[in-house]
Amino acid sequence: MLVEAATMAACSSIPCSFPAKANPPQRSRHNVFIPRIPLLPVPAPPFRQSRSPFPAASLPASRLRPRASVSASAAPHKDYEFTDGNGEVELRLDIGKLGIESSRDVFVDVDDTSLLIRAKSDGTLRTLMNAKTLFDRIKSSETIWFIDEDQLVVNLKKVEEELKWPDIDESWESLTSGITQLLMGISVHIVGDSTDINEAVAKEIAEGIGYLPVSTSELLERATQKSLDTWVASEGVDSVAEAESVVLESLSSHVRTVVATLGGKQGAASRFDKWQYLHSGFTVWLSVSDASDEASAREEARRSVSSGSVAYAKADVVVKLGGWDPEYTRAVAQGCLVALKQLTLADKKLAGKKSLYIRLGCRGDWPNIEPPGWDPESSDGTPPTTV
Repeated sequence: MLVEAATMAACSSIPCSFPAKANPPQRSRHNVFIPRIPLLPVPAPPFRQSRSPFPAASLPASRLRPRASVSASAAPHKDYEFTDGNGEVELRLDIGKLGIESSRDVFVDVDDTSLLIRAKSDGTLRTLMNAKTLFDRIKSSETIWFIDEDQLVVNLKKVEEELKWPDIDESWESLTSGITQLLMGISVHIVGDSTDINEAVAKEIAEGIGYLPVSTSELLERATQKSLDTWVASEGVDSVAEAESVVLESLSSHVRTVVATLGGKQGAASRFDKWQYLHSGFTVWLSVSDASDEASAREEARRSVSSGSVAYAKADVVVKLGGWDPEYTRAVAQGCLVALKQLTLADKKLAGKKSLYIRLGCRGDWPNIEPPGWDPESSDGTPPTTV
């Protein structure tokens, strides 16, 4: 997997690996691409109440709280102590049983995004920790380490001092625990051509971060008492897209949800004029790529975003998938969280701006929010001269 934070002019990449399986069949690689869009800094106001009559309240009781993930596994055993202090994090590793005679037998290699700790014991160089991707960037030149009795202590200075680290590395457990401080309750919308992929990834993310999973297809079918296929056959895709837009209007005033939208032409997200309420949340575009390698996938994503040839290019982040396999749902969900973390760290006011957009009624003026009183249906669309 490749995670890229980029403007249209420049980019940087951080290689990451998806979890391996024993003797897996040949599969395509996944890529995550994050376009950084300049956004205006504003304070975070309260949310408005729902104005739409569409039945957000019709969610059954079983869906009012996230369920435990069926694919969740027990947390791995940690052979170290981790603490997050003011502007720094600290690791403590027990080395008393290794027979280390002096600090010259310990080797700490660190850069801004990774940490490798090795020690020479009984003539053998052993790896004590290999964090290939730290939870966030550090000031590597300010790293301090020392031996305290039977423990090796490593002190790392954080770049983002206010960001709380749940753990040392950027694992699924760390991301699901740490991302909520950046999302600040703002919902997440999953868009893309496949309804099934959108729903699978949205459910995995929601259960991981403790948000409510919502599927617009389920809401529409429950409200109409008929399948979407029947609806499309009888009334056409335009009718379904209009109805989903009403659902998205209702959901736009809700917090802490992960919304799986409809894929394809029947989905509101595929229409350029239906993004008014999608902008109320952080939008993630899941795009299956035809590229044969990461470089081609990167260029493909860049072209899609810069050309705006499809409505999905309005999304806040783009996640490129080199194919799809449900067994890798968590890996894709993790890529989405990595993308959202980098996006929100790049613009710390973004969640507050989303909140303001919601409070002012999701008028469709994203990302250039106009003053209160602006009417998008006015004759000339000119904002008022006084607020």
